[in-house]
Amino acid sequence: MSSQQSTQTMKPATAAKKLGVYLPATPASFQEGVVTRAELNELQANPPQWLSELRRNGPHPRPVVAAKLGVSIAGLARGGVTEALTTEQIEALKQEQPEWLEKERATQAEVRKETARIKKLKKEKAEKDEKKEKEARATGRD
Repeated sequence: MSSQQSTQTMKPATAAKKLGVYLPATPASFQEGVVTRAELNELQANPPQWLSELRRNGPHPRPVVAAKLGVSIAGLARGGVTEALTTEQIEALKQEQPEWLEKERATQAEVRKETARIKKLKKEKAEKDEKKEKEARATGRD
């Protein structure tokens, strides 16, 4: 018995998320259909004009806005940014440097620093545990 391979599809919202674009800004034909894995791969490899334009100028979804501003998505919300922003709006925020943005960037920097510290500790502990295990095996054989 041979099983037939089914085509993997996704909702437009999922495809937009994977492409890093704001779904309501995409063409109606994209929003109303389903996207196959092959179509998604093609869009990523050879983006049409509308996709290139959206990626360049926006409006951008919140994860992209947060990344461009160097803050978390929660930080955007705390700063009152709940909607998609264009590249121009993001650049204006960077120029204005509102207090909330400075604070959220500092918070994000602390989070990254703490994450790096924890990662380093875990690595050191793993190395120490590995060394102990090797020593235990070596002394157990003698």
